[in-house]
Amino acid sequence: MLRSYEAIYKGGQLKWRSEQPQISSARVIATILEDITANPTQRVAFPAIAGKARTLGDVGIAIVTEDDWEGLK
Repeated sequence: MLRSYEAIYKGGQLKWRSEQPQISSARVIATILEDITANPTQRVAFPAIAGKARTLGDVGIAIVTEDDWEGLK
């Protein structure tokens, strides 16, 4: 079974970012996502979509009318 775990590789060591695998030895395939900077927890947008989002209208408006509120309780 394949399982994924997130870790930071630095100085030849892995530092687990969340759950650590409970194994004593295993075959591993490493996929390098990006070079981290000073803040490895900062989220970065995928380059193909970075800067292409926009807000259409007021995000604070209700989706339903006040008349429908009672039915949603």
